[in-house]
Amino acid sequence: MSTAAKNATPRPAPRSARMPKADVVEMFTRLRELNPHPKTELEYSSPFELLVAVTLSAQATDVGVNKATRKLFPVANTPQAILALGEEGLKKYIATIGLYNAKAKNVIAACAMLVQLHGGQVPRDRAALEALPGVGRKTANVVLNTAFGEPVMAVDTHIFRVANRTGLAPGKDVRAVEDLLVKVIPAQFLLDAHHWLILHGRYVCKARKPDCPQCVIRDLCRYKQKTAA
Repeated sequence: MSTAAKNATPRPAPRSARMPKADVVEMFTRLRELNPHPKTELEYSSPFELLVAVTLSAQATDVGVNKATRKLFPVANTPQAILALGEEGLKKYIATIGLYNAKAKNVIAACAMLVQLHGGQVPRDRAALEALPGVGRKTANVVLNTAFGEPVMAVDTHIFRVANRTGLAPGKDVRAVEDLLVKVIPAQFLLDAHHWLILHGRYVCKARKPDCPQCVIRDLCRYKQKTAA
């Protein structure tokens, strides 16, 4: 537990569901103390490897994706090399991942576009990324943030849950939450906020039963149904 969290005085339940600015600053201060340099759990060594890994991670676990890419990337880790494998060849490496048929088709098509339009390089541009097959706004944001250091927010199911439960950035849909997160998170935290929130949602603020007793921001959180044990 962080120093800030240990010294925090429990607060009464607030009237508002929204977390005030001072609490937002305190929230990310504590998360930063716990993990000063957060990173994605997907394994990659280039923007292209990250793009492929994130594309494969849709409706799949990072652990499962890493198992597949540990075999794939030593053989093919550029658009040209994956194109040389072909769709059927790629499937052999990613067959353990859910929806691998559709993902193989998208990755091959994306590789072709990268070669034809971008010289085989991953573009540092949202519109160009979202134009790639299999790449939506969330995937584009992950690549922009993690590979290129852009202060953007990729909202997955974990972040959507944490943002709503805590009162950090309540919203009815992913885009509403994304827009509000970018607005309310101070600039000093924004670059790493995606990783802090996703890890918090994955290991502490879990979907079925949040681990509130071990949560370092429990006194700041607006969630009414906190678990006791």
